[in-house]
Amino acid sequence: MISNLIVTWRNSETRQWVPVGNLKYENEQYFFNYTNGAKADNFQPFGQMNELQKTYSSTSLFPIFQNRLLAKSRPEYEDYIDWLDISKNQNELIELSRSRGIRATDELQLFPIPEQNQTGDYEVLFFSHGISHIAEHYVERLEKLANNDTLLILKDVQNKVDPLALALRTQDEPAELLGYCPSFFVKDFHKLMELNGSSNVHVTIRKINHSAPLQLKLLCKLSTKWSPQFQPFEGEEFQPCESF
Repeated sequence: MISNLIVTWRNSETRQWVPVGNLKYENEQYFFNYTNGAKADNFQPFGQMNELQKTYSSTSLFPIFQNRLLAKSRPEYEDYIDWLDISKNQNELIELSRSRGIRATDELQLFPIPEQNQTGDYEVLFFSHGISHIAEHYVERLEKLANNDTLLILKDVQNKVDPLALALRTQDEPAELLGYCPSFFVKDFHKLMELNGSSNVHVTIRKINHSAPLQLKLLCKLSTKWSPQFQPFEGEEFQPCESF
């Protein structure tokens, strides 16, 4: 069960996604604390949670995150849950981790902190990113793919926005770009490919949602061995916010 999320914010000056907080559910309580990424000059704390060094707790989900859940009364709710590939009784953090809690009115997204699965391996689910920037016939190619099909990772080293960018393409010819791995994960994905070997890092199609919006069309799964030398999100920006 997913119970630990990183809250990311896109810096309007650099256009980079920065980890600014940690949302956790434990012992029937929600906890939130800022991470060192929140020290960016133009980041503004969330409402009344304005002390960067404090840990906040609540028996209910904090409003800023509650507002990112789709209301069950919405007519598209049934389809939405199906697109996310979750059940109605899943906890709120699972929905946020899968949908990323995106709203059109701000620059926040949420991502899960991976944990070892039942076999002790690394496994993470994500929707393909950047689909709106690739060829229009992308949707047509999805019609020819199926759940559990293998995808290949391409290192996009000449990407001007992010030289660590990892693209996804079809295994079968003709090769076609199907979007990108979320930039939030790419440092860890590179690390896992270095530790385990690229041929031992596998991406498969978890679910294709033909009727969904572009950002929810292609749900992928990356799996590999959890190396003893690996620790997710080791960077200083992910650590609890310290004094200035």
